[in-house]
Amino acid sequence: MTTTSQVDDAARAACVAAGFEGPLSVLHHHATPVYLIEDLGIVVRVDRGDDRQRAQRAVRIARWARDQGVPATDPMIDRPIQVDSMAVTFWRYYPQPSNAPTPGAAALGSILRTFHRLSHAPGDVPRYQPLIHLGTVLASSTHLAEEDQAWLEERRQRLLQEYALLDTELGVGLIHGDAYPGNTLWDGDQVLLGDWDEVAIGPRELDLINTHQGARMGRSQAERAAFSDAYGWDVTTWAGYPTLRAMRDLHTLAAFIERGTAGDSLAASEVAHRITTLRTGDIAARWHSAN
Repeated sequence: MTTTSQVDDAARAACVAAGFEGPLSVLHHHATPVYLIEDLGIVVRVDRGDDRQRAQRAVRIARWARDQGVPATDPMIDRPIQVDSMAVTFWRYYPQPSNAPTPGAAALGSILRTFHRLSHAPGDVPRYQPLIHLGTVLASSTHLAEEDQAWLEERRQRLLQEYALLDTELGVGLIHGDAYPGNTLWDGDQVLLGDWDEVAIGPRELDLINTHQGARMGRSQAERAAFSDAYGWDVTTWAGYPTLRAMRDLHTLAAFIERGTAGDSLAASEVAHRITTLRTGDIAARWHSAN
């Protein structure tokens, strides 16, 4: 497992290689470590994944989407900087106003409605592979109880079988892959969609699930309804919704399990809480970010 210090060193080395020098601060260190060179207005993202093409694809698709009229965050350079096994990308920094509310789910719904109308994205885009990373994390975790580990793997396999049988109403096409209101940003009075690392080809319903699963984190029914209204369709009325909602619940565990394995006690506590609620079938239980 890549250590935090290795990731920090990779970010610094990539900044030097790209010619972006200045004090580097941590924005967050969750699934994707993100840094800020505030003096230059540049966000630095470190991709630790096994897919060497993912970071390049994120830059390419975000830039192309902007050209197609989708309000997307702006890459600063065309190609990632490779440091050992990590790919580092650079993005424009959008300072968020302290006196304004965060962008709402309705803004995301409108962006996704525009994005889902696009087709024929440039370059290769992979098929969406659900819960692959979670499977790898479960197999390598050293802090999960064996009983919990076995239960999660069995549930993962059962949901994958259900997923394979789903009939999409929106069709298969280009999806963002990690679309939820937390990945939106203000740029003046416009809302942008960021975090393009998970772009794929898959059922478009996948992009609508995360906002509704956010009820776990306290997202209100009114906000979720506004999201559906802005998109133009309510995914919760679709027969496949319970399966995709359950898959999203599992998907969110991976980063917390990794952090718990690395010694993050808050993340480990949150994993234990989430597994308990999943095993008891409590779909309304409140979850926490543990950031």
